[in-house]
Amino acid sequence: MSIDITLAAESVQDPYAEQFKFGDDNEDDQNIYNDGRFFSPGDVITKDAGFMRGHGTYMKNGTLYASVAGVIQRVNKLISVTPLKTKYQGEIGDVIVGRITEVQQKRWKVDVNGRLDAVLQLSSVNLPGGELRRRSAEDELSMRKYLQEGDLISAEVQNVHNDGACMLHTRSLKYGKLSQGALIRVSPSLVKRRKTHFHRLPCGANVILGNNGYIWISPSTISEDDAGGFAQNLSVVNKSERLVVARLRNCILALANSGVMLWDTSLTYAYDASARFQPQELLKEEVMLEVVGVTRQELEMASMEQ
Repeated sequence: MSIDITLAAESVQDPYAEQFKFGDDNEDDQNIYNDGRFFSPGDVITKDAGFMRGHGTYMKNGTLYASVAGVIQRVNKLISVTPLKTKYQGEIGDVIVGRITEVQQKRWKVDVNGRLDAVLQLSSVNLPGGELRRRSAEDELSMRKYLQEGDLISAEVQNVHNDGACMLHTRSLKYGKLSQGALIRVSPSLVKRRKTHFHRLPCGANVILGNNGYIWISPSTISEDDAGGFAQNLSVVNKSERLVVARLRNCILALANSGVMLWDTSLTYAYDASARFQPQELLKEEVMLEVVGVTRQELEMASMEQ
């Protein structure tokens, strides 16, 4: 016996249907359209039958509805709704920041803010010095010399299994163990997908914006790409660099608390807007709202100029 399940709060209006027209497919270089409006479960997205149903949506009587609370995203004719708070769901090619949770036979388990821990195979890492050869039993016995429980790493998603578990690799020298810096956890939906997620900001800090919602901030003097990604730079970080990291961290938390998308441009605007405050003052709610307000104005002006 089939059961027809519908949401009790289905809207009878179509307030945003006029926003979606087929002529906008080339709006930017990636053919990705982000409306940015918030949809509640049951809200009508569009009555146009030419669009395909994506995650977070359902179709009824030719009308596309939102099934979760979140912001809408469109890729060509595919419409989906991304929840504001969700666990990370890996996609091939994603840049992630994770923490080693377990060392197993020929592999590491990595916490990537998902439902399941990701897997990093011994064969998927560069050996110290970038040496290219088959992994031996001696390498397997030395796994804890490379990475041990609690270590932070940057990596790339190589494959995604049917159950959602991610397979990682660190074969590029830009990936590997992270040394000195600050880790921030935000919702994965707030990290804007870009061509690169490794940024050297003008303020003097390096940022890795992980697609999984883990953001790593390190001083610009700390290099992460030596000895195949396993060397750690534990030199003393001076006070001025620590203040830059602390200020940028508080700016990111302010943007995340207000639901502002995170990418290099928004971080730079927020950092500049916080210049007249002390880093510790950025933890006050009224200061956070002021910095976010200025950042949003800068982003709107930049988008109008394009």
